[in-house]
Amino acid sequence: MRIILSIIIVSLANPVLAASGPFISLSNTNFVVLLAFLLFVGLLIYLKVPGKLNGMLDERAKGIQSELDEARSLREEAQSILAEYERKQKEVQNQADQIVANAKEEAKIAASVAKENLKASIKRRLASAEDQIISAQTAAIKEVKDTAVTVAVAAAKDVISSGMNTSHANELIEAAIKDANGKFH
Repeated sequence: MRIILSIIIVSLANPVLAASGPFISLSNTNFVVLLAFLLFVGLLIYLKVPGKLNGMLDERAKGIQSELDEARSLREEAQSILAEYERKQKEVQNQADQIVANAKEEAKIAASVAKENLKASIKRRLASAEDQIISAQTAAIKEVKDTAVTVAVAAAKDVISSGMNTSHANELIEAAIKDANGKFH
């Protein structure tokens, strides 16, 4: 079959008729080139080079396809990782917003507690100051009474020592007591 095919190809190769002399001759360079080409193509076919080339091309295509599939899977994995990180970022942002809101609420509560504590402290200090004022008033009244008693005793002593009579001294004491009671009430 190969031989018949070779003969048909040789007989169809007529463009070389422009060369001088008989075409089928080893002195015709065109014929020699044609024979060399046909032998080369025949050798390539005999050695199954086209099949090997097809096999290599198929392997290369499979390799490229596998690389494309791997790249596609890596891209999908990267997209899923990106989506996961974006979701985590949103969660973290929501948590941060919640923490800030809680901190603001706690600050408001702490401020109101501090105001209440300050009001209670002011009330305690006012009550303490009023108690001190009442205590100071009581001490002053007692001191004035003690001074009045001391003055009355000294006046009585002076009256007694000057020889005053008893009725007159009693009248003076009664007047001093009434005068002191009028000043305190």
